[in-house]
Amino acid sequence: MIKAGIIGGAGYTAGELIRLLINHKETTIDFIYSTSNAGNKVYKIHQDLIGSTELEFSSEINSEVNVLFLCLGHGNSKSFLEQNTFSENTKIIDLSNDFRLEADKIFDGKEFIYGLPELQKEAIKEANHIANPGCFATAIQLAILPLADSKLIKEDIYINAVTGATGAGTSLSKTTHFTWRDNNFSHYKAFTHQHLGEINQTINQLQSDFNSDINFMPNRGNFSRGIFATAYTNFEGSIEDAKSLYKTYYKDADFTFVSDEDIHLKQVVNTNKCIIHLHKHNNKLLITSIIDNLLKGASGQAVQNMNLAFDFEETEGLNLKANFF
Repeated sequence: MIKAGIIGGAGYTAGELIRLLINHKETTIDFIYSTSNAGNKVYKIHQDLIGSTELEFSSEINSEVNVLFLCLGHGNSKSFLEQNTFSENTKIIDLSNDFRLEADKIFDGKEFIYGLPELQKEAIKEANHIANPGCFATAIQLAILPLADSKLIKEDIYINAVTGATGAGTSLSKTTHFTWRDNNFSHYKAFTHQHLGEINQTINQLQSDFNSDINFMPNRGNFSRGIFATAYTNFEGSIEDAKSLYKTYYKDADFTFVSDEDIHLKQVVNTNKCIIHLHKHNNKLLITSIIDNLLKGASGQAVQNMNLAFDFEETEGLNLKANFF
């Protein structure tokens, strides 16, 4: 049994992480750090946890925990680690974007491994510090990894992806209020979204001669959770070739599946799954990819990475069922 600590315990990703860890047979939660909520019961903030845990938020940190999850806003993980020291035996899994890029992966002598299991499972198994991928980045990379791995991305990629309201976090802004989000739809950060950095990095890792553009249009949907992403690019083979390529690439993946049927978000919400569908139209290959942004796109993938790093069953604590109706 390992001890886990959580930093930044009041947000959506921390709430999901707590739910997963209290039901994980190999893990116990040692502390949930939140200075603004210290002394309060966790279920006062994450209200669905009433009856599931009596844990309280803490203003104290145990530097000897086996694994530390950083559920902080982007840019805050570095400053936290500058101000707090942990045992050299503590594995750190960061859910922000602070350490995902090659230029940022070395910090204070620590090397952060990019934590996309379908890309580099063996490296994650040996890692002491893991940079959890972004939610859009996860859905999009899983859509195009097989193409890049076979050096088949020859031209521009066009991506349109819609995320639920939880992707914006718990802080209120003009575009997160119910009255604005309900019955509404909008795009944001057109062609400039921060997750493009890690997506480009992964493609170039697999296909060094890639020099085309990734044209990414992120959208806000009027639902709570999930990401529905479509990507298309030129592909010379048949649809049968594409299906064979994808099913072979993901044949040993515990959470990523290729469906022969059209897919929809209810298949993955409240699960750690990614489901992919392929469609060929003339010379274009359309790839549809769906995930839950808070699970496979954040906390579920973080637990998946923890399982790999500690040599647990990769699926431990993650056999979750979708709320289909």
